Amino acid sequence: MRQLGNTTIEKVEEICGPGFRPNRMFPNFNQEAFDAQKGWMLPDHVEPGSDRLVGSVHTWIVKTPKHTILIDTCLGNHKQRTNPGWRNLDTPFLGRLKACGCDPESVDFVMCTHLHVDHVGWNTKLENGKWVPTFRNAKYVFSRTDYDHYLKLDSDPKTGPANAGSFRDSVLPVVEAGLTQMVDGAAQLDENLKVEPAPGHTPGTIAIKFESRGERALFCGDILHHALQVYHPEWNSFACAEPVGARKSRRAALEHCADAGARLMPCHFGAPFTCHIDPKGSGFAPRFDAQY
Repeated sequence: MRQLGNTTIEKVEEICGPGFRPNRMFPNFNQEAFDAQKGWMLPDHVEPGSDRLVGSVHTWIVKTPKHTILIDTCLGNHKQRTNPGWRNLDTPFLGRLKACGCDPESVDFVMCTHLHVDHVGWNTKLENGKWVPTFRNAKYVFSRTDYDHYLKLDSDPKTGPANAGSFRDSVLPVVEAGLTQMVDGAAQLDENLKVEPAPGHTPGTIAIKFESRGERALFCGDILHHALQVYHPEWNSFACAEPVGARKSRRAALEHCADAGARLMPCHFGAPFTCHIDPKGSGFAPRFDAQY
Protein backbone atom coordinates (compact mmCIF):
# COMPACT_ATOMS: atom_id res chain seq x y z
CA MET A 1 0.00 0.00 0.00
CA ARG A 2 1.16 3.50 -0.74
CA GLN A 3 -0.12 6.88 0.45
CA LEU A 4 -0.39 9.52 -2.27
CA GLY A 5 -1.72 12.78 -0.90
CA ASN A 6 -4.94 12.04 0.93
CA THR A 7 -5.42 8.69 -0.83
CA THR A 8 -4.20 5.11 -0.40
CA ILE A 9 -3.45 2.96 -3.44
CA GLU A 10 -2.98 -0.79 -3.26
CA LYS A 11 -2.35 -3.49 -5.85
CA VAL A 12 -4.34 -6.73 -5.72
CA GLU A 13 -2.92 -9.43 -7.95
CA GLU A 14 -4.87 -12.12 -9.73
CA ILE A 15 -2.04 -13.93 -11.57
CA CYS A 16 1.59 -13.18 -12.42
CA GLY A 17 4.27 -15.03 -14.36
CA PRO A 18 6.04 -15.47 -17.71
CA GLY A 19 3.84 -15.22 -20.75
CA PHE A 20 4.40 -14.12 -24.33
CA ARG A 21 7.75 -14.19 -26.06
CA PRO A 22 8.80 -10.62 -26.94
CA ASN A 23 8.73 -11.22 -30.71
CA ARG A 24 5.10 -12.37 -30.28
CA MET A 25 4.08 -9.46 -28.08
CA PHE A 26 5.72 -6.76 -30.19
CA PRO A 27 5.32 -6.93 -34.00
CA ASN A 28 8.16 -4.37 -34.33
CA PHE A 29 10.45 -6.37 -32.05
CA ASN A 30 14.18 -5.93 -32.53
CA GLN A 31 16.48 -8.46 -30.86
CA GLU A 32 19.44 -6.08 -30.55
CA ALA A 33 17.30 -3.41 -28.86
CA PHE A 34 15.87 -6.06 -26.52
CA ASP A 35 19.31 -7.37 -25.58
CA ALA A 36 20.49 -3.84 -24.81
CA GLN A 37 17.90 -3.59 -22.03
CA LYS A 38 17.76 -7.21 -20.92
CA GLY A 39 20.11 -6.88 -17.96
CA TRP A 40 17.87 -4.71 -15.81
CA MET A 41 14.73 -6.62 -16.82
CA LEU A 42 15.89 -9.95 -15.33
CA PRO A 43 14.13 -11.59 -13.48
CA ASP A 44 11.14 -9.33 -12.67
CA HIS A 45 10.25 -8.34 -16.24
CA VAL A 46 11.83 -11.12 -18.31
CA GLU A 47 12.15 -14.77 -17.35
CA PRO A 48 15.81 -15.89 -17.30
CA GLY A 49 16.55 -18.57 -19.84
CA SER A 50 13.35 -18.33 -21.87
CA ASP A 51 13.24 -14.54 -22.39
CA ARG A 52 9.47 -14.71 -21.97
CA LEU A 53 7.97 -11.44 -20.80
CA VAL A 54 6.85 -11.52 -17.17
CA GLY A 55 3.42 -9.98 -16.73
CA SER A 56 1.09 -9.36 -13.84
CA VAL A 57 -2.69 -9.15 -14.06
CA HIS A 58 -3.84 -6.98 -11.19
CA THR A 59 -6.32 -4.35 -10.10
CA TRP A 60 -5.72 -1.12 -8.23
CA ILE A 61 -7.71 -0.21 -5.12
CA VAL A 62 -7.87 3.57 -4.78
CA LYS A 63 -9.33 4.82 -1.49
CA THR A 64 -9.98 8.55 -1.41
CA PRO A 65 -11.60 10.30 1.57
CA LYS A 66 -14.96 9.92 -0.19
CA HIS A 67 -14.80 6.84 -2.40
CA THR A 68 -13.44 3.32 -2.84
CA ILE A 69 -12.51 2.79 -6.48
CA LEU A 70 -11.26 -0.23 -8.39
CA ILE A 71 -9.30 0.31 -11.59
CA ASP A 72 -9.49 -2.66 -14.00
CA THR A 73 -10.84 -5.97 -12.79
CA CYS A 74 -8.57 -8.64 -14.29
CA LEU A 75 -9.86 -11.94 -15.72
CA GLY A 76 -12.41 -13.39 -13.30
CA ASN A 77 -13.19 -16.93 -12.21
CA HIS A 78 -15.03 -19.71 -14.06
CA LYS A 79 -14.85 -17.98 -17.44
CA GLN A 80 -14.21 -19.89 -20.65
CA ARG A 81 -11.42 -18.17 -22.53
CA THR A 82 -9.36 -19.03 -25.60
CA ASN A 83 -6.06 -18.46 -23.77
CA PRO A 84 -5.48 -21.67 -21.76
CA GLY A 85 -3.70 -19.75 -18.99
CA TRP A 86 -6.80 -17.62 -18.50
CA ARG A 87 -9.43 -20.33 -18.90
CA ASN A 88 -11.70 -21.40 -16.05
CA LEU A 89 -9.63 -19.71 -13.34
CA ASP A 90 -10.35 -20.31 -9.68
CA THR A 91 -8.27 -17.72 -7.83
CA PRO A 92 -8.82 -16.21 -4.35
CA PHE A 93 -9.05 -12.73 -5.85
CA LEU A 94 -12.11 -11.61 -3.89
CA GLY A 95 -10.52 -12.87 -0.68
CA ARG A 96 -7.45 -10.80 -1.48
CA LEU A 97 -9.63 -7.73 -1.94
CA LYS A 98 -11.27 -8.32 1.45
CA ALA A 99 -7.89 -8.85 3.09
CA CYS A 100 -7.00 -5.34 1.90
CA GLY A 101 -10.11 -3.95 3.58
CA CYS A 102 -12.06 -3.80 0.35
CA ASP A 103 -15.30 -5.72 0.64
CA PRO A 104 -17.11 -5.87 -2.71
CA GLU A 105 -20.12 -4.17 -1.12
CA SER A 106 -17.95 -1.15 -0.23
CA VAL A 107 -16.85 -0.33 -3.78
CA ASP A 108 -18.29 2.93 -5.14
CA PHE A 109 -16.76 2.92 -8.63
CA VAL A 110 -15.27 0.28 -10.93
CA MET A 111 -13.26 1.90 -13.69
CA CYS A 112 -12.24 -0.05 -16.80
CA THR A 113 -9.49 1.60 -18.83
CA HIS A 114 -10.78 -0.42 -21.79
CA LEU A 115 -12.96 -3.46 -22.42
CA HIS A 116 -10.45 -6.20 -23.19
CA VAL A 117 -10.88 -9.59 -21.55
CA ASP A 118 -8.21 -9.11 -18.84
CA HIS A 119 -9.59 -5.77 -17.64
CA VAL A 120 -13.27 -6.58 -17.11
CA GLY A 121 -13.39 -10.13 -15.77
CA TRP A 122 -14.30 -9.50 -12.15
CA ASN A 123 -17.02 -7.07 -13.18
CA THR A 124 -19.23 -10.13 -12.77
CA LYS A 125 -19.29 -13.42 -10.89
CA LEU A 126 -21.15 -16.67 -11.46
CA GLU A 127 -24.15 -17.02 -9.18
CA ASN A 128 -26.73 -19.78 -9.64
CA GLY A 129 -25.61 -20.28 -13.22
CA LYS A 130 -25.91 -16.58 -14.10
CA TRP A 131 -23.35 -13.80 -14.47
CA VAL A 132 -24.23 -11.05 -11.98
CA PRO A 133 -22.42 -7.82 -11.02
CA THR A 134 -19.72 -8.50 -8.42
CA PHE A 135 -19.78 -4.95 -7.07
CA ARG A 136 -23.49 -4.34 -6.86
CA ASN A 137 -23.26 -0.96 -5.11
CA ALA A 138 -20.77 0.44 -7.61
CA LYS A 139 -21.05 2.45 -10.77
CA TYR A 140 -19.04 0.84 -13.57
CA VAL A 141 -17.22 3.55 -15.51
CA PHE A 142 -15.90 3.01 -19.02
CA SER A 143 -15.81 4.64 -22.44
CA ARG A 144 -18.95 4.77 -24.51
CA THR A 145 -16.73 4.60 -27.60
CA ASP A 146 -15.33 1.24 -26.48
CA TYR A 147 -18.79 -0.04 -25.56
CA ASP A 148 -20.32 0.93 -28.90
CA HIS A 149 -17.35 -0.56 -30.78
CA TYR A 150 -17.53 -3.94 -29.05
CA LEU A 151 -21.31 -4.04 -29.05
CA LYS A 152 -21.19 -3.78 -32.85
CA LEU A 153 -18.55 -6.52 -33.08
CA ASP A 154 -20.41 -8.74 -30.66
CA SER A 155 -23.65 -8.36 -32.59
CA ASP A 156 -22.04 -9.26 -35.91
CA PRO A 157 -22.11 -13.04 -36.54
CA LYS A 158 -18.84 -12.69 -38.48
CA THR A 159 -16.91 -11.18 -35.54
CA GLY A 160 -18.80 -12.02 -32.33
CA PRO A 161 -18.62 -12.93 -29.56
CA ALA A 162 -16.34 -9.97 -28.82
CA ASN A 163 -13.21 -10.19 -26.71
CA ALA A 164 -13.23 -13.96 -26.21
CA GLY A 165 -16.76 -13.80 -24.83
CA SER A 166 -15.94 -11.32 -22.08
CA PHE A 167 -18.21 -8.65 -23.55
CA ARG A 168 -21.18 -10.95 -22.98
CA ASP A 169 -20.29 -12.32 -19.56
CA SER A 170 -18.47 -9.35 -18.01
CA VAL A 171 -19.80 -6.17 -19.65
CA LEU A 172 -23.40 -6.68 -20.78
CA PRO A 173 -24.61 -7.92 -17.34
CA VAL A 174 -23.58 -4.67 -15.63
CA VAL A 175 -25.15 -2.64 -18.44
CA GLU A 176 -28.38 -4.62 -18.14
CA ALA A 177 -28.33 -4.08 -14.36
CA GLY A 178 -28.26 -0.30 -14.89
CA LEU A 179 -24.92 0.09 -13.11
CA THR A 180 -22.87 1.78 -15.83
CA GLN A 181 -21.62 5.33 -16.18
CA MET A 182 -20.31 5.63 -19.72
CA VAL A 183 -18.05 8.57 -20.44
CA ASP A 184 -17.59 10.56 -23.64
CA GLY A 185 -14.36 12.53 -23.79
CA ALA A 186 -12.79 13.89 -20.61
CA ALA A 187 -14.62 13.58 -17.31
CA GLN A 188 -13.96 14.37 -13.66
CA LEU A 189 -14.98 11.27 -11.70
CA ASP A 190 -13.85 12.28 -8.23
CA GLU A 191 -12.02 15.33 -6.93
CA ASN A 192 -8.84 13.24 -7.26
CA LEU A 193 -9.48 11.37 -10.52
CA LYS A 194 -9.93 12.60 -14.07
CA VAL A 195 -10.61 10.48 -17.16
CA GLU A 196 -9.09 11.43 -20.52
CA PRO A 197 -9.39 9.70 -23.92
CA ALA A 198 -6.26 7.80 -24.98
CA PRO A 199 -7.36 5.89 -28.10
CA GLY A 200 -5.21 3.44 -30.00
CA HIS A 201 -4.94 0.24 -28.01
CA THR A 202 -8.73 0.15 -28.32
CA PRO A 203 -10.93 2.86 -29.86
CA GLY A 204 -12.10 4.01 -26.43
CA THR A 205 -9.12 3.42 -24.15
CA ILE A 206 -9.01 5.97 -21.34
CA ALA A 207 -6.15 7.25 -19.20
CA ILE A 208 -7.00 7.94 -15.56
CA LYS A 209 -5.12 10.85 -14.02
CA PHE A 210 -4.83 11.14 -10.25
CA GLU A 211 -3.80 14.17 -8.20
CA SER A 212 -3.90 14.86 -4.46
CA ARG A 213 -1.95 17.42 -2.45
CA GLY A 214 0.57 17.87 -5.23
CA GLU A 215 1.18 14.15 -5.78
CA ARG A 216 0.22 12.62 -9.11
CA ALA A 217 -0.24 9.24 -10.75
CA LEU A 218 -1.40 7.95 -14.11
CA PHE A 219 -3.33 4.68 -14.39
CA CYS A 220 -2.52 3.65 -17.94
CA GLY A 221 -4.19 0.26 -18.48
CA ASP A 222 -2.64 -1.17 -21.66
CA ILE A 223 -1.34 2.09 -23.06
CA LEU A 224 1.87 0.41 -21.92
CA HIS A 225 1.94 -3.38 -21.52
CA HIS A 226 5.55 -3.88 -20.48
CA ALA A 227 8.34 -1.81 -18.94
CA LEU A 228 10.41 -2.24 -22.13
CA GLN A 229 7.97 0.10 -23.89
CA VAL A 230 9.21 2.98 -21.75
CA TYR A 231 12.44 2.77 -23.75
CA HIS A 232 10.59 1.89 -26.96
CA PRO A 233 7.23 3.70 -27.05
CA GLU A 234 7.14 3.05 -30.79
CA TRP A 235 6.63 -0.68 -30.06
CA ASN A 236 2.95 -1.51 -30.08
CA SER A 237 1.65 -4.80 -28.76
CA PHE A 238 -0.10 -7.23 -31.10
CA ALA A 239 -3.36 -6.27 -29.33
CA CYS A 240 -3.20 -2.59 -30.29
CA ALA A 241 -6.09 -1.89 -32.65
CA GLU A 242 -4.85 1.33 -34.24
CA PRO A 243 -1.05 1.59 -34.45
CA VAL A 244 -0.63 5.33 -34.96
CA GLY A 245 -3.06 6.24 -32.19
CA ALA A 246 -1.52 3.71 -29.80
CA ARG A 247 1.95 5.19 -30.25
CA LYS A 248 0.62 8.73 -29.85
CA SER A 249 -1.25 7.88 -26.64
CA ARG A 250 1.76 5.98 -25.24
CA ARG A 251 4.11 8.88 -25.82
CA ALA A 252 1.57 11.32 -24.35
CA ALA A 253 1.33 9.18 -21.20
CA LEU A 254 5.10 9.05 -20.82
CA GLU A 255 5.43 12.79 -21.43
CA HIS A 256 2.80 13.51 -18.80
CA CYS A 257 4.57 11.34 -16.23
CA ALA A 258 7.98 12.85 -17.03
CA ASP A 259 6.73 16.46 -17.04
CA ALA A 260 4.32 16.29 -14.09
CA GLY A 261 6.24 13.82 -11.92
CA ALA A 262 3.27 11.46 -12.04
CA ARG A 263 3.83 7.86 -11.00
CA LEU A 264 3.02 5.42 -13.82
CA MET A 265 0.51 2.80 -12.59
CA PRO A 266 0.28 0.04 -15.22
CA CYS A 267 -1.81 -3.12 -15.09
CA HIS A 268 0.76 -5.62 -16.33
CA PHE A 269 4.29 -4.58 -15.30
CA GLY A 270 6.28 -7.01 -13.19
CA ALA A 271 7.70 -6.09 -9.79
CA PRO A 272 7.85 -3.45 -8.43
CA PHE A 273 4.79 -2.86 -10.65
CA THR A 274 4.98 0.96 -10.86
CA CYS A 275 7.65 3.51 -11.70
CA HIS A 276 8.44 7.12 -12.29
CA ILE A 277 9.44 8.23 -15.77
CA ASP A 278 12.61 10.22 -16.37
CA PRO A 279 13.54 11.98 -19.62
CA LYS A 280 16.54 10.35 -21.33
CA GLY A 281 17.83 12.06 -24.45
CA SER A 282 14.90 12.20 -26.85
CA GLY A 283 13.16 9.38 -25.00
CA PHE A 284 12.43 8.07 -21.53
CA ALA A 285 13.67 5.69 -18.84
CA PRO A 286 11.81 4.02 -15.97
CA ARG A 287 12.83 4.73 -12.38
CA PHE A 288 11.71 2.03 -10.00
CA ASP A 289 11.51 2.37 -6.25
CA ALA A 290 9.39 0.75 -3.52
CA GLN A 291 7.29 -2.26 -4.38
CA TYR A 292 3.51 -2.34 -4.06
